[in-house]
Amino acid sequence: MTSLRPLGSSGLQVFPLSLGGNVFGWTADEEQSFAVLDAYAAGGGNFIDTADVYSAWAPGNQGGESETILGRWLTARGNRSDIVVATKGGQHPDYKGLSAANIKSAAEESLRRLGTDYIDLYYTHRDDPTVPVEEIVTALDDLVKSGKARAVAASNISAERLQEALDFATRENLTPYTALQPHYNLVSRDTYEGALQDVAARAGLATLPYYALASGFLTGKYRPGAEVGSARATGAGRHLETERGRKVLAALDAVAKERNTEPATVALAWLSARPTVAAPIASARTTAQLPPLMAAADLALTAEEMGRLTAASA
Repeated sequence: MTSLRPLGSSGLQVFPLSLGGNVFGWTADEEQSFAVLDAYAAGGGNFIDTADVYSAWAPGNQGGESETILGRWLTARGNRSDIVVATKGGQHPDYKGLSAANIKSAAEESLRRLGTDYIDLYYTHRDDPTVPVEEIVTALDDLVKSGKARAVAASNISAERLQEALDFATRENLTPYTALQPHYNLVSRDTYEGALQDVAARAGLATLPYYALASGFLTGKYRPGAEVGSARATGAGRHLETERGRKVLAALDAVAKERNTEPATVALAWLSARPTVAAPIASARTTAQLPPLMAAADLALTAEEMGRLTAASA
């Protein structure tokens, strides 16, 4: 049985791989989504990441499709108390930005779609520099004090704004952020490593990286000349054009072969072992894509293997 990890200071315990819900209602319909969710839960998974904006970008969608499917699944399975639900606000077309009014309204709509009266982890999806951190932190604290959120977190935020928000919460005895969701993986280290990681480490935040597999590039299916039928192929394929991307792929292939596992498993295991990281986020459109992701929870890389991968991605 895979050990659960503490989610910062929130008191929540989570599986070391968070299942990304961005595909639900986009590239995975409700039936496929239910199958993936069932398989993830059957494998011991308990931590699902979604957002109110998923997937407003898809033709015919308005946003909220992923939350709606997740909510139906939770109701159908009767397992709400077993699942740590993380969602985000501030990017839905109807509630853009982080004014106190938007945070309150967006959270209410998320609760309605999820069919629940509380959200385990509620994120600001993207920082809104037009709103003072005092207003944002106070609004999030209201959600916690009213029982609508158990813990709060930030995604896509600068080190400076994150520190400012943490300082204000401490000063005013309000609910602090307990987690951070940055863009971070083997081929994208520059945004997180440095000042942002330093703030997270000092504050004891749990880091939950998104694009943990670089839009699928780190699964190893993107190769020179290979045709990949995926909505994310363009974003993933661009890493083949960089020296870093090619070096990382070679190192992943070598370690995966030695350990008799998949490149995706190795990439997630590397990320999971990095300082501050509690659970990388990865999504699966089909149940067949899930086993290499889940396997990362039980793969402990050696210091030598970690070193090789870290050097290749430098």
